[in-house]
Amino acid sequence: MSEPVTYTRSGVIAKIAMDDGKVNAMSLGMIGELGLALDRAQADGAAVLLRGRPGVFCAGFDLATLRGGNPDAARMLIGGFELAERIFSFPAPVVAEVTGHALAMGVFLVLAADYRLAAESDSQLGASADPKIGANEVAIGLVMPHFAVEMCRQRLTPACFQRAVLHAEIFPPAAAREAGFVDQVVPAAELAERARREVTRLAALPRPVYAATKERARALARAALLRGIELDRAGAKG
Repeated sequence: MSEPVTYTRSGVIAKIAMDDGKVNAMSLGMIGELGLALDRAQADGAAVLLRGRPGVFCAGFDLATLRGGNPDAARMLIGGFELAERIFSFPAPVVAEVTGHALAMGVFLVLAADYRLAAESDSQLGASADPKIGANEVAIGLVMPHFAVEMCRQRLTPACFQRAVLHAEIFPPAAAREAGFVDQVVPAAELAERARREVTRLAALPRPVYAATKERARALARAALLRGIELDRAGAKG
């Protein structure tokens, strides 16, 4: 099987693609590979286009590890949150190309990005084929982590925050845009080109100004996210 994360750069744009051949579960391996890819993008001074595989952006943590109750579960949980926080505070623009389902940890990666695009539903295939976007922790019997609550609080609309966090509501793309999970919904055939166009536009902004403004605009939000990670780290140890 090919590597679960690939890195390709063209000029000032780095494309980081996740594809584990299945649902792009956030395993320890996937988290590590994404961290290395972000290291390369930062060293290259590149804006980032983060995408999934056809039909799936990321379906969340590796549940077998998460429910195993061993140290790897805590490492994976905190590692995933630290990865999302890094994307949230990354000095260059990060665009998420939501190629399909984005659930649990997958949707927190989407929320961390600066600009998010998703493919619209195909009405001819019916509602069962709609990409599913949302935080389903409560529905699968998991208490929502502090970090996850804060990430949703920062990016979702007040009207949808409780529906998403407490009620585990899952949104199709158009409703996900209204909730704040994504910024734009486009025809599936246009998603890759529209995402490329958006990251190109953002990459052209003056980088030092962009980085400084992002840091200033997100200072309070980042502090809340870091506080959430520390609470979750303490809880995982306990």
